[in-house]
Amino acid sequence: MTTSQGGPTGVGERALGPDLARGFMLLFIALANSHYFLRGSSVLGGFPQDGSKLDQVVTWVIATFVDGRAFPMFGLLFGYGVAQIVRRQTEAGAAWRSARRLLWRRSLVLVVLGFLHAMLLYVGDILAAYGVLLFIGVWALRWKDRTLLIVAAVFLLLTAMPSADSLATSADPPDPSMLPPDLWSQISERITVQPFIMVLGPIGFVTPFLIGLWAGRRRILERPAQHVKLLRTTAAFGIGVAVLGAQPVSLVLAGFVDKPSDGTLSVFGPLHDAAGVFGGLGYASLICLIAMRLSTAPGPITLAISAVGQRSLTCYLAQSVVWTVAFTPYLADLSDTLTVTTTALLAATTWLATVFLADRMRRTGSRGPFEILIRNVTYRGRFGAGRPPIRRESPTG
Repeated sequence: MTTSQGGPTGVGERALGPDLARGFMLLFIALANSHYFLRGSSVLGGFPQDGSKLDQVVTWVIATFVDGRAFPMFGLLFGYGVAQIVRRQTEAGAAWRSARRLLWRRSLVLVVLGFLHAMLLYVGDILAAYGVLLFIGVWALRWKDRTLLIVAAVFLLLTAMPSADSLATSADPPDPSMLPPDLWSQISERITVQPFIMVLGPIGFVTPFLIGLWAGRRRILERPAQHVKLLRTTAAFGIGVAVLGAQPVSLVLAGFVDKPSDGTLSVFGPLHDAAGVFGGLGYASLICLIAMRLSTAPGPITLAISAVGQRSLTCYLAQSVVWTVAFTPYLADLSDTLTVTTTALLAATTWLATVFLADRMRRTGSRGPFEILIRNVTYRGRFGAGRPPIRRESPTG
């Protein structure tokens, strides 16, 4: 299949790097989201503090390498994808107003889908926040590169500023919006919480989103061979900063050091989040370097994980179905049963299930249902929801 001019990217034309990054990072998303459902006699930063030694180690690993590191990478890829859409529209001769309306349609469907996702499945939804960010961020598409990077740096500094709304105020078990006792409580609790997440959530994604726009203009992730030095530097520096910047929080959450005062935590929390932005950039760079080496002859595992990336929205929502069934009090109600370790195993198993599902869809030439939805609303159905051919060629950029 060839892509119609100005339309969405055809499956055979997609670069391996971004898809592989999305697919692998959905494992991190699963690990980051699932532990917040757990109860315990004492909870800090979403981690029960009364677990075993193994739970302490798993907590340190997740807090160091996962929490606050995967979502910035998705923010980067989100901005990168927006830049790709605009470039295709420009190359097709579309006017700015036309491209802007197209992106606003995309933002609208993300807001609506995200709201329904939060009401019915997972209150910590980020799709609606992405939709709001895109609706406002459309104007950044006309900024110069220098302006993009300056504003990104300003928001990074704001993220790093001490805040009382950090670990110091999150030392309680999940509230009724996370674990509602019944369906009515679920709707009534979440409908008051979701607007705040929707409106305030985009603030934490501004920096990676703007950097993604900048990188998308240069097609850095699509053409890694032309940007090897930049990607290597970003991978080493970004992941290094993320790991070091996480330690003040990770060691506390794991119980390896005593909990400091709330004032100290108000500094540690934002430091952890700001370092995570560098980690997201580093992870994306590292995976694209790996993809560059694998692209000439991708094996079945590579193709399966990249298939998850091509259907990341569907796989993300599938994870939420598992969390809803497993943790909701009027369903399986496992919040008091599972530990940090067993929840991490559940998250990994869920991700592996989506890898299997996405690979089956790849082999049969099927798109993800929610990718079809986004595609049809964004492009008003002009390019159809047809079944792409089974890709057997090397997925080069």
